[in-house]
Amino acid sequence: MASHGFEQLEVYQIAERLADDVWYLVLAWPRLAQDTVGKQLTRACDSIGANIAEGSGKGTYADNRRYVRVARGSLCETRHWLRRAFRRQLLSQTDTDRLKPMIDELGPRLNAYLRSNGRKQRPNDEPPTDSTNDK
Repeated sequence: MASHGFEQLEVYQIAERLADDVWYLVLAWPRLAQDTVGKQLTRACDSIGANIAEGSGKGTYADNRRYVRVARGSLCETRHWLRRAFRRQLLSQTDTDRLKPMIDELGPRLNAYLRSNGRKQRPNDEPPTDSTNDK
């Protein structure tokens, strides 16, 4: 795997910046909004970077790839909660205009990171293929 730490990865840095920006926005919301949408949104945002970090420390390409896929799921969840927050008038257009470029960049960056992981794989690092006989 990569010889440098996850902190140097641009995809991680963008996820970290997004999570911090969302955190400070949610802090200004009313208590009900913080306890419902805010907690879910903050957890989803934090999960993007956390999964990149955790995957990088697992030791195999297969594990790293699995965690990057989880990070992609967290990005989708983040998008959902941002939509809810905007529709519930918790985010202004200015807020969404500031967050949107990070959201738009994270998807392709996560996909590129996923593709770059394991180009020099060892056979034991890949999960077995699914051979279900449910037909």
